[in-house]
Amino acid sequence: MGDIKLEDSRYEAATRRGEGERANMPVPAAVRFDERTARLIVEFTNGAALLVPARALQGLEDATDAELAEVELAGETGLHWPSRDIDFTIAGLMQGIFGTAQFMAGQRKGGQSRSAAKVAASRANGAKGGRPRKASLS
Repeated sequence: MGDIKLEDSRYEAATRRGEGERANMPVPAAVRFDERTARLIVEFTNGAALLVPARALQGLEDATDAELAEVELAGETGLHWPSRDIDFTIAGLMQGIFGTAQFMAGQRKGGQSRSAAKVAASRANGAKGGRPRKASLS
């Protein structure tokens, strides 16, 4: 196979374009766990911040505060917890992806579950006449 030859001027132009694009992108500068709010805080070079509920992430539901505080930046694209060998992409967290599809589906089902307590509360509310009707605006 032949070697690919790249002219110095084209390389330098591509490098300048990349640096220009990167200057306008939010680049993660730091990450930390805030014990008071139990959130991860990702701070960006442009002053923006991303806050994520730490224990909502798959694999970190039962993590101690000390384990959550071990979070570190994985390059400019991810977060890593060495003691748990868990990684998340920052872009995924920004989109609300906190785990696998199966994990996320399980999280959504929580409020849809039918427990004996929910059934009893629903019946008690029904005995009171149910949900009040909306007042008409006329």
